[in-house]
Amino acid sequence: MTELALSAWPELAMVALAAGLAGFVDAIVGGGGLVLVPALFALYPQAMPATLLGTNKGGAVWGTAWATLQYARRVTLRWGTLWPAVVTALLGSFVGAWVVTLVSAEGLKRALPFVLAAVLVYTLARKDMGRNHAPRFAGAREAAWASGLGAVVGVYDGFFGPGTGSFFVFLFVRTLGYDFLHASACAKLLNTATNAAALALFAWKGHVWWHLALVIALANVAGSLVGTRLALKHGAGFVRGVFIMVVAALIAKTGYDAFLR
Repeated sequence: MTELALSAWPELAMVALAAGLAGFVDAIVGGGGLVLVPALFALYPQAMPATLLGTNKGGAVWGTAWATLQYARRVTLRWGTLWPAVVTALLGSFVGAWVVTLVSAEGLKRALPFVLAAVLVYTLARKDMGRNHAPRFAGAREAAWASGLGAVVGVYDGFFGPGTGSFFVFLFVRTLGYDFLHASACAKLLNTATNAAALALFAWKGHVWWHLALVIALANVAGSLVGTRLALKHGAGFVRGVFIMVVAALIAKTGYDAFLR
């Protein structure tokens, strides 16, 4: 893949469009990889998958970081709970990336659509879930629970990845009693950590096109700004609705990848 091919304006425009939409979705509830990763694979079919995934992380991490800052200004976050979870999410992501070099992710790939279907059914059945912010724990106990969630989802993100932000949101709502808005704000912080860990690994291995990652970063932050403002304006009910749509899309995408491709 030559620099000329990488820098062609039509491709860059398509990447920027996909990155902006991905940033918009990611800022609300996660799942932006549904948009951006397939676009990169379609536009650069001859590139190594690791390079496209690394380039995706090189841009997307800025969108999640920007969304975290925007949420932190308007939503009260329990930093004493979240910082330990950031550390475990980082470590978990490194562990997951290491494990995937040793074993195949095929079993998880086939199981994922069913796990996501269970998440969707549960969310639809519990119509009031995540509408009210009523944390179940406090202090060290909440920090321990959040750290456990950070470690588990961090390992998943490093090992496989699709739907990481949505899993963070669901687990913070279901386990910790957060509403969807607060859960999404926390998910952005933890997802920034797991993205940064993955990016560090890809960069170390030389699997990042930095000039393309810059385009992705700028468009991703722009989309993130719009998505965050909508989430903050419309609240937990809006985030819940987007969560349901994104999980349904994830079920379709992961099911196709696992059983039909």
